[in-house]
Amino acid sequence: MLLAACLALPAWAQTRTLELREVQLTLPAEAVIEATRQAVVATQVAGRIVEVRAEAGQKVAAGQLLMRVDAREAAENVAAAKARLAEAEANYQRTLNLFQKKFVSQAALDAAEAQLKSARAQAAAAGAGASHAVVTAPISGIVAQRHAELGDLAMPGKPLVTVFDPKGLRAVASIPQYKLKEARQAKLARVEFPEDKARRWQDGTKIEILPTIDAQSHTATARVYLPELEGLVPGMAARVHFVVGTAQKLTVPPSAILRRGEIAAVYVIKEGRPVLRQVRLGEAVADGEVEVLSGLSAGETISLDPVKTGIEMKQAAAGK
Repeated sequence: MLLAACLALPAWAQTRTLELREVQLTLPAEAVIEATRQAVVATQVAGRIVEVRAEAGQKVAAGQLLMRVDAREAAENVAAAKARLAEAEANYQRTLNLFQKKFVSQAALDAAEAQLKSARAQAAAAGAGASHAVVTAPISGIVAQRHAELGDLAMPGKPLVTVFDPKGLRAVASIPQYKLKEARQAKLARVEFPEDKARRWQDGTKIEILPTIDAQSHTATARVYLPELEGLVPGMAARVHFVVGTAQKLTVPPSAILRRGEIAAVYVIKEGRPVLRQVRLGEAVADGEVEVLSGLSAGETISLDPVKTGIEMKQAAAGK
């Protein structure tokens, strides 16, 4: 019977009595996630892409094959260079034998030796050029983007694959010049991911503010380094909160807020019944809750499930 009574309680039984609580004062700044270690891989030879083994989101190890370029022309250059090397070696041996028998001068021997060294260098360069047809991952990480498809023409310097290390990510924000002193005094920065369904907050492991200021925007670049987080990739939007102090504030969880356009409201429980009341909200605080600027007072009780509360109010009104 007790269990049945609990299940029958209305949604506004899930409530919270508001009270002032100590929260961190922060300096917020919009940011973008970027990788500290990222490599854009290209080839040094021209040719058609004949093999692709890299897909976006794939984990790769350093040295792993990503693409292969048609290297037939490079292979022909290697064969030609080896032939020239064999000819130069034979010519040097003949010249050396003749020099030992006093039939040719020292100058002729020196010329044959120089020709041999040149042929060896050309053969080594041709071999290195042929090896560039095999595109491998320079670092271990995740394939962020593939810039070419099977059959495309690869050109020297043309990007083929971008790889980043997920263990080295940071949030990069721009700090206005007049707020720079506050940001430099912060010992802690927390990163908010507003587009994440769970609205995650993560403490940064290190704060780095570059010493230069952009002459056009009058902002400085701040970098907040992050630990490895699941689902975090370069290019994501984030918000950095530089913690600059603490204060007593009234806050509510985001789930308790009803939003209709620019209007925000919460259900306040008065004499056992919910009453919808408009509130004015501030910034999100460091634990994910939202500051209440006006509309609520300490000691009042609010519903934590406003959608369900509204539905049950309508059902109760229809049943009368």
